[in-house]
Amino acid sequence: MSAGAHVLVFPFPAQGHLIPLLDLAHHLVIRGITITILVTPKNLPILNPLLSKNSTINTLVLPFPNYPSIPFGIENLKDLPPNIRLTSMIHALGELYQPLLSWFRSHPSPPVEIISDIFLGWTHRLACQLGVRRFVFSPSGAMALATMYSLWQEMPSAPKDQNELFSFSKIPRCPKYPWWQISTIYRSYMEGDPVSEFTKEGMQANIASWGLIVNSFTLLEGIYFEHLRKQLGHDRVWAVGPILPKKTIDMTPPERGGTSTVSMHDLKTWLDTCEDHKVVYVCYGSQVLLTKDQMEAVASGLEKSGVHFIWCVKQPSKEHVGEGYSMIPSGFEDRVAGRGLIIRGWAPQVWILSHRAVGAFLTHCGWNSILEGIVAGVPMLACPMGADQFVGATLLAEELKVAKRVCDGANVVSKSANLARTLMESVSDQSRVEKERAKELRMAVLDAIKEDGSSDKNLTAFVKHVVGLGSEIDKG
Repeated sequence: MSAGAHVLVFPFPAQGHLIPLLDLAHHLVIRGITITILVTPKNLPILNPLLSKNSTINTLVLPFPNYPSIPFGIENLKDLPPNIRLTSMIHALGELYQPLLSWFRSHPSPPVEIISDIFLGWTHRLACQLGVRRFVFSPSGAMALATMYSLWQEMPSAPKDQNELFSFSKIPRCPKYPWWQISTIYRSYMEGDPVSEFTKEGMQANIASWGLIVNSFTLLEGIYFEHLRKQLGHDRVWAVGPILPKKTIDMTPPERGGTSTVSMHDLKTWLDTCEDHKVVYVCYGSQVLLTKDQMEAVASGLEKSGVHFIWCVKQPSKEHVGEGYSMIPSGFEDRVAGRGLIIRGWAPQVWILSHRAVGAFLTHCGWNSILEGIVAGVPMLACPMGADQFVGATLLAEELKVAKRVCDGANVVSKSANLARTLMESVSDQSRVEKERAKELRMAVLDAIKEDGSSDKNLTAFVKHVVGLGSEIDKG
């Protein structure tokens, strides 16, 4: 099977994009697909856990392009200075077009398909030039993706008032959003600006690409998958999520995102001493840095609540501190000693959420975090900060009823007294509805990813499609 199906996997260098696509690559290898993964040198270590388990995976390491606004040595979004936009990283990676074209043309047995991240839309043009198919990988859910595609297809103008409600009228059951909650990348578009135009071309190329793989499952977002098929005008849309390493289900902690400042032994020992469903896990994701006011409000809320908690904190660089971002308030850790655990940097989130002691998850509503919370059966407290997170929060709180809203927006902080009360309620009987829904959704997602479940069948169908395309190209 694999002889006719060599696939290039090209992730975007941000943790929330890299990890699920690497997990997908692992599942494809298990099903007999030959994989080559493209990364730049500084991102190669993230592949080590995957490469150690799969000696058959090939790597293509291309130098990160020199780009005027990105400091030398920075190759991952998490390390980008606060004054540099995400679109600069998207534009910079477009410089890999010629090196990648040369590699394809010199390879004795080049890939017959490309699976690349939604932020790498230019790979569609490359695929067309090479005569191969390109599949878009979306680390976001179907609802968020439908809103993004709608924006780039219709190109609506910004209203004068950022609070004016914007409607996605063609998307079923999609609520209205204040303009400031709409996709940041779209709102930053400036006609005629080279970076903006490159981003626009890439997003519109995603819509024109051969197929779409989404890290979600049918039961969760069925109406939005149906809408995407209508929007794209074809059925080559595969809901294969949640894409998680198989070890997640048996609670063996996988090494997926880096090393932790708290050892697994200490983390397990601490959690094992806690009562069932009484710990709140707090994490705003790998990209979000809290301002001084936000940090103080979260710390104060945790302190006043009296709950046991684990707080995963992204550490600010010197540049970030200069921009007003902050670290843990002085003396906080001493005051919550015994009932609070601080993890700086990366945390084994999947494993933490799966522990019997964790009863609630305060999250920024990044899509990976949402899926991991659902898999663990943990009710969520929604605090969206940007990107596709407002759409995710709407899905969680209003449609699925598995979360309560805490606050909205990177510059809005729930008052510490309100936050404290919400935290207390989240691990009490007052959140009974969300807890029941979390259990139901966990059963639904486990049903989707089990053998012959909807996502498992879709992944098998995708592999069959890829192998069929490979055979056609070989015959040609």
